[in-house]
Order: sequence, then C-alpha cells, then structure tokens
Amino acid sequence: MNATKKKLRVLIVDDSSVMRKVLHGIIADDPQMEIVGHAKDGREAISMAESLKPDVITMDLNMPHMDGLQAIEHIMCQSPRPIVVVSSESREGAASALIALELGAIDFVSKPSGGLDFDMKSVAADLNRKLKTAAKVRVIRTAARPKHRSLGVQHTAGRAETSNEGSDGNATGGRFPIVVIAASTGGPATVMHLATAFPANFPAAVVLVQHMPWNFTSQYAMQLAEVTEIEVKEAQANETLRGSILYVCPGSHHLRISSLGRIVLDEGPRISGYLPCADVTMETAAKWAGHMTIGIVLTGMGNDGAQGAQAIRAAGGIVIAQDEATSVIFGMPAEAIKTGAVNQVLPLDQIFPVTEKHILQIARSSQAMLR
Repeated sequence: MNATKKKLRVLIVDDSSVMRKVLHGIIADDPQMEIVGHAKDGREAISMAESLKPDVITMDLNMPHMDGLQAIEHIMCQSPRPIVVVSSESREGAASALIALELGAIDFVSKPSGGLDFDMKSVAADLNRKLKTAAKVRVIRTAARPKHRSLGVQHTAGRAETSNEGSDGNATGGRFPIVVIAASTGGPATVMHLATAFPANFPAAVVLVQHMPWNFTSQYAMQLAEVTEIEVKEAQANETLRGSILYVCPGSHHLRISSLGRIVLDEGPRISGYLPCADVTMETAAKWAGHMTIGIVLTGMGNDGAQGAQAIRAAGGIVIAQDEATSVIFGMPAEAIKTGAVNQVLPLDQIFPVTEKHILQIARSSQAMLR
C-alpha cells in the first residue's frame, strides 16, 4: 500500500485578515498543500517560520511593526525558508518586491488592485504553481542587502556618451556584438549580481529577457542601473540598437531585432507559454549579428532559451548556461544544455569574465578588418 504523499506546509503572512482568509481558501483548495499558520506582521512571521518550519511562506510586504522586507532579510539570514512575495501592483509594490527577490525571496505574485476575493481567484493558479516551485528550491543563508543608491535614482544620469570603439559595426556591415540574457525564476537577483560586472564602455549591446510582469520591468531597469556602470534602460519600440547599453525587455512584449538593427516590440500573445519569450529575441539577434551573438541562459523554470540557443550556435555564436549549483531553478539552463548548443556551463561568477573575453575577441577581429 502506497504511503500518502506529504503535503507542502504553507505559512501565510499578511496584515489583512480578509487577505489571509482569501489566501487560505486558495491554497487549502489545492490537495497538495496545507496551511500551518497565519502571521499578521513581520515579527510573527519570523517567530512562526522558526517554530513551524514551513516548506514555503507567502509574504506580504507592507505591514505594521515590521514589514515584509525586514522579515525576509531576517529569515534568509537566520533560518532560510522558500518565500513567495504576494505584493501590490503599484510602482511602490513592484520596487519592494524586487528588493525582496534580491534579499532571497524566490518569486512573486501581484495582488490585483482590488485585493478582493474574486480578484485574487484570478491569480490562484499562478500562486499555487509558484508556491510548489519555490518549495523545491534549495534555499541558502544570505547576507544583508548591499547598500545601493536610493531607489528611483537613474544611475545613468549625466553620463557622457561612450565611443564604443570596436563596436561601431563599420567592418561588419553595420552590425556589432550583442549579448542576449534569458532568465526566469530566480533571475532578478541573479541578473542583479551579474550586472555589477558590466563596465560603462562594454563593447556590445546587451538585451535582457526576464520573465516578469509588465508593471515590474521599468522599475527593475532602474534598480539594475543602481548597481552597474553600463547604461540601463527599458527597451522602446523602433529605437536603434546601440553598444554599451543594457536593454530590459518590457514584460508586456516580445522583443525582436529587425534586419536594420532596430528594436521591434510585439504585444503578445504568449509564445510557447512565455511573454516575453527569450527564444524570439535570441533567434532574431542571431539572424542580425550572426557569429557576434552571445546567448546566456540563466536560472528559471521551463525551456525558454533552448531554441534560441540552437539558433545562436547555428549562426556561429557562443552560448553560455548557468550551472546547477548556482541556479535557483536549473530548468532553463538544463533544457538548453540538452540541445547540445551550449558551449560552456559556468557558475554565476564566471559568466561575465568569459562573456567579456569572447566580446573583446570579436571587437579585436572587427578592428583588424578595418586596418
């Protein structure tokens, strides 16, 4: 006789008694999960996380006494548990949710603007899926959040234009190197770490396709700009691709590179279940830049980036996948590796040095052709 499969034990943290009740109903309706406790502020969350040792925690952010960010920082430093943030859709909510991910939270779900019973039921499937995914993650003890400049301050303000030597495309028919980064679950904090290495004069365009709600990406671009020297911006339709810029794909659109090197934004529908879809960006980047394309597949659920990796490799470009040890979720890198298109599988800290080496080799080759 088969033993009954153990249910995932969930701790709900929210200062609203109505929201706690709604979340309880949604989660308890799933036969694979059970509620082990409710906390109404960050202090209770810390205490109950320690005593109950839940498999996963839902965490509100705006709470009295101690907010969700403080609670996440404490839990992830002292007694790590998988955390899924359940936050508002406001700009402030998006900013806080992104900081929560940097502190070690696994994923986030946006509360609909009304926050009422029928509104939350619209995200019930997404919430339960993310709770189950988060519960599988091997959480690690994290340090406190590094001190960056204040939120909302554009790191690019007042920066002089760079010359982009070696990336003006004169020797390559107007084309120059492009790096396409694909990421999903665990990606916001992972990309934040990776971005710190990019210098202001990086001789390539960088395009980030992060699976993220449409109302989060502009704020995420600002937060990335606080930690890196390269210029960061949310991509805009019809702008010409330029080197020394990190473009963040809007969460509401697919991003393609046109034959003229312009950014084309396509509003839905989902492709292979993804919006935005990294495969689309990688495939069109490879078509435009050919061997000067580098694809980087980072942590995430699913297989987005696998087809794009094949397109980049077929065009003579380079594909790098994050290794399992440093990935929050090894799904996307593993699927790309299975295709045989990945050149190197690297821990997170080695991805930029290897990328830079390849880009500089391309730049030198282009300069040699000019002589």
